[in-house]
Amino acid sequence: MRLLVLGGGWFLGRTVAQAAMDLDWSVTVFNRGRSSAAVPEGSRTVQGDRTVAADLKRLAGLGPWDAVVDTSASEMAPCDVLAGARALEPVCGRYVYVSTVNAYRGWPDEPLTEDSELLDGPADSGPDYGRGPGGWEDRDYYGRQKAGCERAAAAAFGEARTSILRPGVILGPGEYVGRLPWWLTRAARGGRMLAPGAPEKSIQPIDVRDVAEFALTQAGVARGGAYNCVAPQSRETMQGMLTACVRAVGQDTRLVWAPDKLLLDHDVQQWTELPLWRTHAGVWRIDSTRAQAAGLTCRPLAETVADTWAWLRDGGMPVEHPRWAEHGIAPEKEEAILAALGR
Repeated sequence: MRLLVLGGGWFLGRTVAQAAMDLDWSVTVFNRGRSSAAVPEGSRTVQGDRTVAADLKRLAGLGPWDAVVDTSASEMAPCDVLAGARALEPVCGRYVYVSTVNAYRGWPDEPLTEDSELLDGPADSGPDYGRGPGGWEDRDYYGRQKAGCERAAAAAFGEARTSILRPGVILGPGEYVGRLPWWLTRAARGGRMLAPGAPEKSIQPIDVRDVAEFALTQAGVARGGAYNCVAPQSRETMQGMLTACVRAVGQDTRLVWAPDKLLLDHDVQQWTELPLWRTHAGVWRIDSTRAQAAGLTCRPLAETVADTWAWLRDGGMPVEHPRWAEHGIAPEKEEAILAALGR
């Protein structure tokens, strides 16, 4: 199997490339070479900018490939994805595009299936389409751009040759966002640890290795489709994840649960100050049965937690990314909320 990975230097892209190498596939990695992380040994590395027509033409001349897995379009305009997909279509059999659940109009307020409505976003739209005063921070801007990128991939390759993967939160070794690493390092400090919301609240993060394996599955099938890549509903809980963090670090850390209202009263920033905590009704109500029927398997979240801690403990360092600094509550703010709980 000949695979082209757009990205491949860090987290999901690198995990996809490594998983393909482990299967003895021939792997070509295309990226700008700006990351300090290394691509998997044994892969062919091609450096270039996918927004530059000459670089795309040079890349296409190195084909053919049986499939391309696109992991590097997180902040790329649909028009750029469209141009790249059109350049690669003659030399690639299939296109696997990694999107996000943000592309749905109803996320995070409503339960979702793959048949839920997507946000608007034309395949040829530029980086300013849907942008409001908050830029990338606008709630629907990012989703509109990703929905447009999905349409761009399908416009170039056709729906039968295009697979769309829509993950929610991706965790695991190599994570650059800093959600799970923050919880692990906080648990390692010991003492009373603020735990958000209801302990039994279902959550659906997915391991990066499981997304990578499913991407390779889709690279080898003869049909297209869109799939929600999240853990099964009601299998994992916030309590299970945080308990796994405490067990992994081996500290005498005690979870102290705070109800949503108290956290909101203290202006705790959802999703970031206490990572993965969010009160919206649909944030963790995403159906993934279609993906599971197509071959998606999700390892237990406790395994992801333990492996991430092992990676950090052994000196693992994520790619530098500004989102890392967004996560985590200040110790003094945590103490104030714990004091308000009185336990």
